[in-house]
Amino acid sequence: MEYSFRPVLLTALASLMLAGCSGKKPQPAGVKVVDVAATVRQKMPATVRDREAWAKDIAAAFDSQGLAPTEENVCSVLAVAGQESTWQSDPQVPGLNKIAWQEINRRAGKLYIPAFLVRTALSVKSTDGRSYAERLDSVKTEGELSAIFDDFIDMVPLGQKLFGNLNPVHTGGPMQVSIAFAQAHESEYPWKMSGTVRQEVFTRRGGLWFGIYHLLNYPNSYSRSLYRFADFNAGWYASRNAAFQSAVSRATGVQLALDGDLIRYDSDEAGKTELAVRRLAPQLGMSQEAIHRALKQGDTQAFEKSDLYQQIYAIAERRAGKTLPRESLPGIQLDSPKITRKLTTAWFAQRVDARRANCMQR
Repeated sequence: MEYSFRPVLLTALASLMLAGCSGKKPQPAGVKVVDVAATVRQKMPATVRDREAWAKDIAAAFDSQGLAPTEENVCSVLAVAGQESTWQSDPQVPGLNKIAWQEINRRAGKLYIPAFLVRTALSVKSTDGRSYAERLDSVKTEGELSAIFDDFIDMVPLGQKLFGNLNPVHTGGPMQVSIAFAQAHESEYPWKMSGTVRQEVFTRRGGLWFGIYHLLNYPNSYSRSLYRFADFNAGWYASRNAAFQSAVSRATGVQLALDGDLIRYDSDEAGKTELAVRRLAPQLGMSQEAIHRALKQGDTQAFEKSDLYQQIYAIAERRAGKTLPRESLPGIQLDSPKITRKLTTAWFAQRVDARRANCMQR
């Protein structure tokens, strides 16, 4: 139910850097600005329902976030929404009822709770008059599933034991944005919500606003939108960090997974990238603690200015005898119950970038 691989709550650190940037931002030099709503209406597929509402919500997101109203940015948003939801606020997911039951049974199995006991607990009536089991059997969208789990966790004693306060639906809405990301940026949302942030993500307005923020509202040095799309899938700066990991491999001879994760997020122990960098500690003139502090900046643009970043590239490029790239598609295999094929972050980024290019030509 998710495509995210790094804890998106860590982007709260990056949001602090952007705290003073909620107003209008400088427009790119030499880039023609457009009327966002008019461009959306022109570029959207003719089959999309509520075209005016989509145009209005996208334009409002650009305006409230102070984003550059360029054709490139508008087409980037349309490309992600088209790829992720085919222009539905809460898209249907084939076989979602089976996915939901599998998740419940998986968690129950880890707790040694018999399947019949789970079925019995879910046979009680829910807040809409149907049993939880009946609602799960007929669920079609992640918004519906998220609401069932919220209800189930609050109302059924076994729900707390199985899930605690962790709703297993992690992404949603027209851009399939991370719920955790939206929660981390709740204070910046410009409108009053009728419910929770989670519920807002499954609306067109909320899902677009947080999705557009995740896609466009962070500074980066990328040469192409392709790498921004990879970051949308794998986390801010994943493409830059994957290139840095490649440079670390060049400098040390240690083969690394180019996944964009510079430190471990599930443990205080050093990960493979950090251990590889430590090999260069004498050349870098840095302690292990200093190396760790520098790598923790990997979720910010400031990392590119750090001594560690600059020195690693200098060492790697001397060994390679050439300039090395500062951006690279992360090598991540997508893992989600919704995915039935072997897909990667690179596949996602390339697919979305093709949609963006087509949009620019329309």
